[in-house]
Amino acid sequence: MNFLKTTTFLVAAALAAPLAAQQDGGRLDIVVQPEPPGLMLGLVQNGPTQMVAGDIYEGLLRYDTDLNPMPGLAESWTISDDGLTYTFKLHDGVKWHDGEDFTADDVVFSADVFLRETHARLRASLAYVDTITAIDPLTVEFKLKEPFGPFISVFETGTMPIVPKHLYEGTDYATNEANATPIGTGPFKFDKWEKGSFIHLVKNEDYYVEGLPHLDEVYYRVIPDAASRAVAFETGEVDVLPGGSVENWDVPRLTAMDGVCSTGKGWEFFAPHAWMWMNNREGPTANQKFRQAVMYALDRDFMKDVVWNGFGNVATGPVSSKTNFYSDDVTIYDHNPDKAKALLAEMGYDGEPVRVLPLPYGETWQRWAEAVRQNLAEVGINVEIDSTDVAGWNEKTANWDYDLAFTYLYQYGDPALGVSRNYTADRIKKGSPWNNVEGYENPELDAKWAKAATLVSADERTALYAEIQKEIVDDVPVAWLMELEFPTIYRCNIHDLVTTGIGVNDGPRNAWIEE
Repeated sequence: MNFLKTTTFLVAAALAAPLAAQQDGGRLDIVVQPEPPGLMLGLVQNGPTQMVAGDIYEGLLRYDTDLNPMPGLAESWTISDDGLTYTFKLHDGVKWHDGEDFTADDVVFSADVFLRETHARLRASLAYVDTITAIDPLTVEFKLKEPFGPFISVFETGTMPIVPKHLYEGTDYATNEANATPIGTGPFKFDKWEKGSFIHLVKNEDYYVEGLPHLDEVYYRVIPDAASRAVAFETGEVDVLPGGSVENWDVPRLTAMDGVCSTGKGWEFFAPHAWMWMNNREGPTANQKFRQAVMYALDRDFMKDVVWNGFGNVATGPVSSKTNFYSDDVTIYDHNPDKAKALLAEMGYDGEPVRVLPLPYGETWQRWAEAVRQNLAEVGINVEIDSTDVAGWNEKTANWDYDLAFTYLYQYGDPALGVSRNYTADRIKKGSPWNNVEGYENPELDAKWAKAATLVSADERTALYAEIQKEIVDDVPVAWLMELEFPTIYRCNIHDLVTTGIGVNDGPRNAWIEE
């Protein structure tokens, strides 16, 4: 769908009254892991915060599982033919949870002031924006300096959460007392947070979408141990296990239970992509032939089928097949130990050991590191596993203290939003584990990444991104592993829990329980 054509997106169907079969009332217990560091979504954007705060805060738009925009706080929108002006018509009658009116001034403050300071990922997209103006209390206009192809994709709640101007303007955002009791416009209100145990949200009786939400309350349960989370679901203590809540080998047993359903949907916007950073600066991993040898040495089909129990697909390059602009016209690195050995011989690899840093997110990741060590040992690469905790992993990757390091990052529906940040030289910066950590530098590709982001034509962007993927896969700056799938496990009497491309993160809005 080409959103650069001037179009108004009307949403009467989306606001229709709930179907007769839907039932109101009830409580949902959802596992959140790990416990969020905070719930003020404008300040904290990690996964657990997005999941809980996605019920409290809202963006101008939501996105379906095909990544098409849907109404959020905006009921309709237009985009000019030149791709430079985005105009949003806001819902009338929206209230903040403290009873104050929501207006276009809140949008301007959030996007142009608050989030420019607090949200690094959004800040990169806002660099393309010239002005943000409240045309009237219910109309907001974004004017761009130049076309930015994926701009229509930056308005979901985790990327551009709208925050209350009346509570934050002129304050120290980080110490504002409202951070402890977050105030949004969403379908649920914050009630209580008992650290180490639960976060309790209650129904927003004044929610502007007629008939929603159906649920009376949502509890986000903090259960640190994966095995205990599985037991809590088995005993009925919790109703929903979001993706990644339990180890992969527990999924078949849990989904085989009577009255239990699961889905892989709800991750389309994030499209989690797993790889190993390979330090391009020094050591064997600085050699392109070594990096290619690693790719041929890895039995990624085995890793998918055994380590991940089939939950996902083998990655072919930097762009996920689940998102826009994916191309499979690239070199395919099948499991070929002989080719790996030949490449190592060509470069004169002398057996220098390399350190592999697993991602400390559970036993599955440790097993994955062991599988990598075995594959690399089979072709003559000496591997030392350098296990650490989350803080240690953050420190080592942020300071480039590794040879191979596991990670997975979100793609956010467009290569210009979630992919290029991992490969362009301007994103090489010590201190962050969420950018070009491998140190890859390719000025020609940098120029192509930049151009692809600003092309207006979707066809032209597709062609250029295909060219980028073909070239970068031969360079192998990282070892691409898998397009991860995190199945959400839930009771079958829970309906409409996953209806968008961010899944459980805004799922309770539409969810209802069949008694």
